Amino acid sequence: MSAKRERLIYLPLGGAGEIGMNAYVYGYGPEGQERLILVDLGIAFPDMDSTPGVDVILPDISWLRDNLDRLEAIFVTHGHEDHVGGVGHLWPELRVPVHARRFTANLARRKMVEKGQDPKVVVTADPFPAMIEAGPFHVGFLPVSHSIPESAGLVIDTPAGRIIHTGDFKIDASPVVGEAFDPDLWAEAAKPGVRALVCDSTNVFSRHPGRSEAEVAPNLKPLVKAASGMFVATTFASNVARLKSLAEAGEAAGRSICLMGRAMRRMTEAATEEGLLQDFPKTVSPEDAVNIPRENLMLIVTGSQGERRAASAQLSRGKYFGIELTEGDTFLFSSKTIPGNERDVGIIMNNLSELGVDVVTDDDGLYHVSGHANRPDLETIHRLVDPQVVIPMHGEHRHLRAHAKLAESLGRAGIVAPNGTMLDLSGNAPVVIDHVETGRTYLDGAALVGQFDGVIRDRIRMALNGHVVVALMVDDDGEVLEDTWVDLRGLPEQGNGAAPLAESMEDHLAGVLARVDRRTADDDEKLEDLITRGVRKVAQDEVGKRPEVSVLITRLTAE
Repeated sequence: MSAKRERLIYLPLGGAGEIGMNAYVYGYGPEGQERLILVDLGIAFPDMDSTPGVDVILPDISWLRDNLDRLEAIFVTHGHEDHVGGVGHLWPELRVPVHARRFTANLARRKMVEKGQDPKVVVTADPFPAMIEAGPFHVGFLPVSHSIPESAGLVIDTPAGRIIHTGDFKIDASPVVGEAFDPDLWAEAAKPGVRALVCDSTNVFSRHPGRSEAEVAPNLKPLVKAASGMFVATTFASNVARLKSLAEAGEAAGRSICLMGRAMRRMTEAATEEGLLQDFPKTVSPEDAVNIPRENLMLIVTGSQGERRAASAQLSRGKYFGIELTEGDTFLFSSKTIPGNERDVGIIMNNLSELGVDVVTDDDGLYHVSGHANRPDLETIHRLVDPQVVIPMHGEHRHLRAHAKLAESLGRAGIVAPNGTMLDLSGNAPVVIDHVETGRTYLDGAALVGQFDGVIRDRIRMALNGHVVVALMVDDDGEVLEDTWVDLRGLPEQGNGAAPLAESMEDHLAGVLARVDRRTADDDEKLEDLITRGVRKVAQDEVGKRPEVSVLITRLTAE
């Protein structure tokens, strides 16, 4: 029997066809026996419409779980939640070393500690040209500029050739905190030849050149200085450079600086510990901020995306840590609203407006710059790396498709590979060889819940249609006793009928159950189905809803 052909594979489990929840698998070896590495293990955030009550959304790693004996290591490109946020939650299932650069490793270790895991499994990596051996792979962390310090692309060497995985990146010569983009270093990494460039697609539709983080600070200082009341700013907590620029603007205006929100403190602490954040203005605690005159105070708060429990939302709804916003205060959104978060952000803005607070946004492009490469930057990286093929990632399907077309327009092969698409990169052109079922795992309280387990589906159904509980008793003779009890949740007490809705249901069920034969009365499943149909008929007739129904049957036995 001939030996199986060795091949190089790429398989996104998250982050390709969506923005968030990044998880990319690379493999090399005999077909079906490839040794594997995982690049990034991120999360996405829930919303009340599609995932009510969920805390965090994680990638479904079932395929990895089924091939766990083949996994060598995890490599994390940077410290954003959609790249590192899943490490603490899912490492107990994977149990392989986690490699990351210094700042990202600091954040990853904190996540491991929060979940009661051993932080020592997180290994600090030196930047490229240093390389880490993981089975047949040699992996180097290639520094790149982004909106969080010490971001990296990955140089992935395999017996079938070199891959460069960009991670999230932009071309920024003045990022304020962290390394500037170094084209010479990237050219050096590309010199041996690059089989595939797996590339960030977030801003492929933005045709204007990207702007530097250094351009923001000069606009912040006059804005803060001109404010009369309290000044509050929100941005992404991970954007350490922006936090520094905001704090320096506050300090220049003679204001005391207060960081509000656990994520703000965690990021600044980690950046300071690793020597990345130096000369950050002195801050005061929220408890001390209460006693500072509002015209002398600046708050930098979490919640730029409308998160209900973050400091921005709390302040917009009333007092937070004893601090209350009033007319004449200024609130700056030094951020871009991620698509899908517009409504939640709008609620906060309207709440602030009702308080008389002046809301300033980045509509004019003065107070925020993106951390992702715009189309001209993507064209630059394509030419600099000069890959054989471009595989777009980190984007919705329309982003991937547009990016693949961009690659083709520049004379390179491009292929769209959304989550679950397994590519063979061994030959001269990428080939789709398999489709793996992918999905989501929900962190619901303390439990991990599968996307198709029905928990969230049932919760949505109850939210849309209400819930009815019916309790009844059946004796030894199969007789349903009188006084069946109905309780409503999420439904109006009074429908279109003359009687309250619960009473109407009880009366209807009394008539239905009076005609039940012994066979039905003895069968819980048939009895539940009969009662459910009866409850839904009344609800449909009186309030136009088909509620979820729970039936509690008590069977009485003679002593």
